[in-house]
Amino acid sequence: MSDALLVTGASGHLGRRVLHHLVESLAVPPGRIVATSRKPDALAAFANKGVTVRAADFEDAASLDKAFAGVGRLLLISTDTLDRPGARLAQHQAAVAAAEKAGVRHVVYTSMPLPENSPILFAPDHLGTEQALAASRLPGFTVLRNHWYFENLAHALPAALASGHWYSAAAGGGYADIARDDLARAAATVLAGSETGRHTYTLSGAEALTRDEIAAKVSAALGKPLAVVPVTIDALVAGMVAHGVPEPIARVFASFDAAAAAGRFAHVTDDYFKITGRRPQSFDAWLAANKTILTGEH
Repeated sequence: MSDALLVTGASGHLGRRVLHHLVESLAVPPGRIVATSRKPDALAAFANKGVTVRAADFEDAASLDKAFAGVGRLLLISTDTLDRPGARLAQHQAAVAAAEKAGVRHVVYTSMPLPENSPILFAPDHLGTEQALAASRLPGFTVLRNHWYFENLAHALPAALASGHWYSAAAGGGYADIARDDLARAAATVLAGSETGRHTYTLSGAEALTRDEIAAKVSAALGKPLAVVPVTIDALVAGMVAHGVPEPIARVFASFDAAAAAGRFAHVTDDYFKITGRRPQSFDAWLAANKTILTGEH
């Protein structure tokens, strides 16, 4: 199985779309694909197509040894441990070590834009993972520094649309967001490709939009008033806490606005085109197809 392609976190939203693109868009034989998850039963539909499904827990080294055995190329999808500071980096370091031990030839990792000296509170997890890859004996790796998903707007906009007010501390900073499905296609393309050596790409959308510009587009598309209300970081945190968000998580979310205000999300690149030969979906096109998730109806 040295030509096997493995996707970690395959039962998540991004992982499922990666599997879709491997099988449907890139026509990779399902027998070449290994999908791992802490919940392998959730991948029954892919198992029925011929994908090999294995249990894997990044906090169980023995499970990683079994899951990664016989794999040539591996996609390490970043885990989500916002409620456990520091756990993500330890998990990723364990995965990198297990991949090295298993003889994996190339690891693809989903990172974030500009993790060095970033205001984002979990940026050290991504930077530390990139450093672990660089320090490893892996023959090659590709870091995909993924910009934020358009889909992340579904966390804030339903409530904002209900009130007509979108509180932001981004101070006019731009967001070069991109559709999650585009990031999945890029990850699948690199995973199924033949790229060797060590590479870093930054995957952005086609344009950087401010919160005011996004609000205007959303308002026009949905026919609902939506005004951006500038606030401080502390006021933004206080508002989230007042609505039931635990303060540590609220501070993580608020750090996104701090990063935008510092210009950390506004860099537009053509790396997505370099990888896929396609242009990323525009925000206008994505919005037209996804109105319901922004109103909480989906």
